This record gives sequence, structure tokens and C-alpha cells, in this order.
Amino acid sequence: MAGLSLYRGLTELGAPFIDMYMQRRLNNGKEDPDRITERRGIASRERPEGPLAWVHAASVGEAQSALSLITKMLRARIDLHILITTGTVTSAKLLAERLPPRSFHQFVPVDRARWVQRFLDHWEPNMAVWIESEFWPNLIAQTTARNIPTVLANGRISRKSAANWRMLPGFIGNIVGAFRLCLTQTEEEAERFRALGADPVKCVGNLKFSAAALPADEAELAALTEQVGTRPHWLAASTHPGDEELVAEAHGILKEKYPGLLTIIVPRHPSRGQQVAKEVAAHGFHISRRAIGDPVSAADDIHIADTLGELGLFYRLSQIAFIGGSMARHGGHNPLEAAQLDCAILHGPDMANFATVAQQLGEADARTVIQDAPTLAHAVAGLLDDEQRRRSVSDAAAKVAQSNAAVVDSVIEELKPFLDALPAGNSDARA
Repeated sequence: MAGLSLYRGLTELGAPFIDMYMQRRLNNGKEDPDRITERRGIASRERPEGPLAWVHAASVGEAQSALSLITKMLRARIDLHILITTGTVTSAKLLAERLPPRSFHQFVPVDRARWVQRFLDHWEPNMAVWIESEFWPNLIAQTTARNIPTVLANGRISRKSAANWRMLPGFIGNIVGAFRLCLTQTEEEAERFRALGADPVKCVGNLKFSAAALPADEAELAALTEQVGTRPHWLAASTHPGDEELVAEAHGILKEKYPGLLTIIVPRHPSRGQQVAKEVAAHGFHISRRAIGDPVSAADDIHIADTLGELGLFYRLSQIAFIGGSMARHGGHNPLEAAQLDCAILHGPDMANFATVAQQLGEADARTVIQDAPTLAHAVAGLLDDEQRRRSVSDAAAKVAQSNAAVVDSVIEELKPFLDALPAGNSDARA
């Protein structure tokens, strides 16, 4: 416990630096000015009566994984309400649109002891479920100190992270040992958690396999389909800095063979839209941006889809998708979102965040790994030229997604003893 005490003290002594950091995030649009007090543990709504489960998911990816789980938890207990916390503005906007009745969102408090105490004093959750791998020591320690049953779901830890944590065995042991149950994505990760001190640990699969298909507005899809018409087109999804340069270079190669080609770029962070457009336009391409209301015109080489929550729209529009963040450092993004929506999948060599998924897609001949702009252009051209091949790849990817869709049922089965032990509430509960 000495490590936790030291950490707690440092977060209190570092209060001025934490305040400066939060102000910088606010200035950069990474915090919601109307809800910034939630980050200090001050709730913006009353606690509902009856049993309350708290689900914590770090950001957009984890939040999307949590949605199917939340729906199942609410069906298992019709008197239950669910509080879900995240730490990003984008995830808050996503959840505002997609959370079911009897569930609601708050921003997670910054991990200072007094802010965490204020958060827990108000909400008094009856159980807690943490998604994946964001471990806030004060928040976990204070939750378990109140005897609130806490479960880790969809646990994920890389070999590198596990090695780093092993240099602080007592510290990490107190954190992962606080979970009454750890449910991991893979057997390898289960072994890493056991080695760090978690017990019991079970592998039930990746909850991301059970996420519902990303939504899309049908009217917007019809409008975009009409704008694109019969032009050959492809999508670069969830791109990061560096990805757009790669995509622009690939577009230049492809344009020689397909003069009418349209490339669509969906930045992972829509706030980068203007910068992405500037960088891509430097190649001499005609650019349009969805965030400023530009339609897709016949003159456009590249359309920047820099809006929030519309990735499902562009996966439906396109039949070929390059998964961004997969070239280096970022670990890739969820390829099953594309697989569910009839896309042939391309990605780079770095899919560390979805290693098992990528391996399964590879074994099913359901993806193409690219190394640079020329191999990306070659892969896109092959799929544009061969509809039968594109269909074969996308069908295989869809089967990988479908074969794992029941993971959420396995998670719920493991959570059932915790849900059954919750106090009784009003069976006519409303949000």
C-alpha cells in the first residue's frame, strides 16, 4: 500500500499542475466547458433511486464496446440504472446519441483523492465495471475501500505494458488485485494479469466483437450516394497524423489509372479537419470538407469527412476501407466496424490494439496488410478492378465478426452473480 499512498500524496501536491493541465485541455477543446466540474467530481444530475451500476470506459472505442454490455445489463435487471463515465468529449457526444433508457453519462473525475471521494459520495454505485485497461489508482482504491464489487471487463494489457508494470509489483498488484474478477480478451492477456496479481482471471473473448454496427442517417447516405454516383471511390478511416500523407500519395498513384477517383478521409479526431485539408491540398488535389458543409462535387479528388459520429455512414458508402492508426505507434483501430458494414479491409503492420482480430482476419483471408503508399495503391486498385475478390474478402471479414458476436453473452454470464446480488429497486424504473 506504500506505493498507493505515495501516488495519492503526489496527486495532492501536484494540484496546481493538474489545474494547469486541465486548463490547457479546456483551451484546446478537449474538455466540455459546460461540464468541466464533473472532472472535479461534482455531479451534474441527481442519483436515480434504486440499484446503480457504474461502467467506466476511457474513450470512444471502449464506450462503443460498453454499449452492448450496458443494454444486456439493463435487460438482466429491469430495476437497474447505469452510470457510464468516460474522459473525452468525443465519447460523451457518442454516448449522448446512443445510450439506452435508464443509462446516462458523466465525465470521470480526474484522479485526485478528494475529487474521487466527492464523485463516490454522490453516486454510491452498487457495483463497478471497468472496460479494458485504464487504471486510475485513486479511483480503484477508493471504490474497493467502500466494498463496492468491481470487475474488469474486456481486460487488455500489452507485453510491453506488463513488463513495465512488473517493475512496480506491489503497486500494480494492489490495483489489479482490487478487481473481484478480471475478464480478458485473450489467454495471453489473462496470463499477464495473473502474473501481475489479479485473481480470478478468465478469458471470454473480445467485447468489441459484440458491438452493434455503427449507425448512419439514411437520408444522408442517400444524398452522399447520389453525389458520388458511379465514380470509383475508397475510404481511409480513423486516420492519424502521417496517415493522410500516405493516403494522398496513394491517391496520386491511383489517379493515373482512375481519373475520376474519389478518396474519402475520416480523421480520427475531427478537429484536425482543417489541418488535414491543408496538408492534402499541398499535393495539388481539389479538396472538400464535410464539416463546413461542402458536398462531394465532381471536381473533388479528396473529401475530408471531419464530422463526429459519422464513420458508419462512410463505411456504408464505401466498399474498400483502409484502417488508420495502423502504420506505427497507434496500434490500429477496430477493423470489425468495417467488416460489419461490407467493407474489404486494408491496414498497416501495427494492429497491436486488435492483434487477435487482425490474426483472425488474416487466417480467413479477410484483410490485406500494406507497408507504404505504393502497396496501399496496389491493394486498392486490385479491389477496384476485381469485384469478385472484393466481395470474397468482405464476406470473409463479416463472418469473422459474426462468429464472435456472442462474447457479450459470455460477459453477462460472468457478471450475473454481481447483478443478482444488487439491492432490489423499483421494477418500473425510468431514466
